[in-house]
Amino acid sequence: MNTLAPVNKPIIIGQISGVFGVHGWVKIFSHTEPRNNILEYTPWLIKKKDGWQSVPFIKGRKQGKTIVAQLKGVDDPDMAHALIGCDIAIDESQLKKLAEDDFYWRELQGLKVIDLAGVPLGKISSMMATGANDVIVVKLDAEIAQAKKVKEILIPYIDSVVKKIDLEEGLIEVDWDEDFD
Repeated sequence: MNTLAPVNKPIIIGQISGVFGVHGWVKIFSHTEPRNNILEYTPWLIKKKDGWQSVPFIKGRKQGKTIVAQLKGVDDPDMAHALIGCDIAIDESQLKKLAEDDFYWRELQGLKVIDLAGVPLGKISSMMATGANDVIVVKLDAEIAQAKKVKEILIPYIDSVVKKIDLEEGLIEVDWDEDFD
């Protein structure tokens, strides 16, 4: 395995969660959607004690509800076992380019959320997928959180609600009333 200093901050896309079989294959918990999209990226960056290492995988596949992969240089279960818990990442340069108005969720996290009147509601703490549409999880500003007696709100990530996203300004404008529960 080659030690690699990523050009950008590595983007975590999964984690090695177990050993599969007797030939050193590993089980992968994938953060990609769908799960087997993790196999679209190579090489992977594996976080070990001595830093990130570039590790190409030889082959991989969906196996039941998990993903399994054979990593170059990992030939037996003991070697694979030593990798359990290691994060799998890619360099930002490996991400596919999106259309102009499409965004990766990680790009939206931390953006300041304002309503149409410019009133700050809070910051995006995370995103989540639902059956109907994605949802923005907004950690409310302290004053609003205290008044509403909740720490976060959920806002649908749909065109009729999300009016503007400005990554350079670090904000997202939504058609949302802070009093709406």
